[in-house]
Formats: sequence, structure tokens, C-alpha cells
Amino acid sequence: MADTHRETVVLLPGLLCDGAVWAAQLEGLSDAFPCRVAALGAYDSMSSMARAALALADGMLSVVGHSMGGYVALEVMRQAPERVRRLALLDTQPGRDSPEQSARRELLIARAQAGGFRDVVREFHPLAFHEHARSDASLTTVFDDMAGRVGAAAFVRHQRAIMARPDSSPTVPRISCPTLVLCGRQDLITPLENSQRMATAIPRSTLTVLEDCGHMAPMERPAAVTAALREWMGRTHGTD
Repeated sequence: MADTHRETVVLLPGLLCDGAVWAAQLEGLSDAFPCRVAALGAYDSMSSMARAALALADGMLSVVGHSMGGYVALEVMRQAPERVRRLALLDTQPGRDSPEQSARRELLIARAQAGGFRDVVREFHPLAFHEHARSDASLTTVFDDMAGRVGAAAFVRHQRAIMARPDSSPTVPRISCPTLVLCGRQDLITPLENSQRMATAIPRSTLTVLEDCGHMAPMERPAAVTAALREWMGRTHGTD
């Protein structure tokens, strides 16, 4: 496993999230692997977010994307597949939004721009977290604090970038590196069937399903996510 020390683990946060979403994984991985969290707030497209992620380190990368970060990770695979030694896609999906999903995003954008950003954030709680996690103030407070740091302007930029993202469904079968696909079984934002289809399409993928877990797996099930990532980092590029 010595060659893994020559690559950097790049962690890509999702919508309304910053590096705090990866706190447990940074603690659990940094002893063995150099880790960097991409700051995506200033960017307004998947292509610019992917370029920022690629600029975080020279050489080979292990790319971990959660939710929107998964869309960015798939864009990284389009821009520089030769630099990605491993890929992890957490609570995300390869396809584009349905018209209904895009319409909902437009409504959220309008509300955020009209001064209702805090209410929009609170309304994410029942969608983002498993019912058991919603009552854990330590989780929801971290989420709200992250969203506050991200801010309404970046939320709007990111929602528009998500709506404009390319459809990765035709390209995921060409991903050749070891890939972890992970999803909470009760994920309401990117339901499990999306991860199942994606794992089936990617030749060298492993699907991990976390029980009693919603969309925010890195926060809801931090030890399980970290363990899955450590196992994934142990996979060599040439073997399953």
C-alpha cells in the first residue's frame, strides 16, 4: 500500500456544505493519507469546481465526492481521468435533474434571493437526515452552521450549476479505476436505486449501503463512512 502515499485524497463537499461535513473522515484518514478539502463556494459551474479540485495537488488523486461533490467528481473524471487513481461517489447520482427537480430548485433559488435562505436551510433537515438523526441537535447545528458559512449567494450559484450539469450516465461505464459507491438506505435526495444503477454501470465498483442513514452519510454514519473509505484506499489500481 506504499504507493498510496504518493497520491492526495481530495474531498468534495455537497450543496450547503463545507469542510465540516468531512470532519470525521479527515480525522480518520489523515494519519495515513494526505487529504485536502476543496473549497467550492466561489464557483458557478461543475467545470470550474473540477478545475479547482484538480489544482489542490500535483500528481495522482483519490477523489471523494458527496452529493453535489459527486457531480464534481464525475466532472473531474471527464477532465483528467488519468490523474484519478480511485473514485468514491457518496449519496449522489450520474443523471441530470428531472423537470420537477429543476422547478423545485428554481423555487428555492427565488426564496433564497428574497431573504428566505434560513428557512430554506431548515427545510432541508427532513430531506437530508434520517428520521433518527433529525433529533440530534449536534448534527443539525453543524449543518446549519455550514449552510450559514456557504451563504445564499453560493447556494444560488451551486443550484444553477447543478441544473446545468451534464448527464454522466453515458460516461460512467468508462470509469476504470477502483470506485466506491456509497449511499444511505433512506436517502431521500439521491435515492438508493440511483447508486445501485451507477454501481452496476461502473466496471470496478463496490456498492456500500448504510442502514438507518439518510443523505448526509459522512455526518450521520461517520465511522462507517471512514471505514469504507479506508478499505477503498487499500485497493490497488491493478486488482479488485
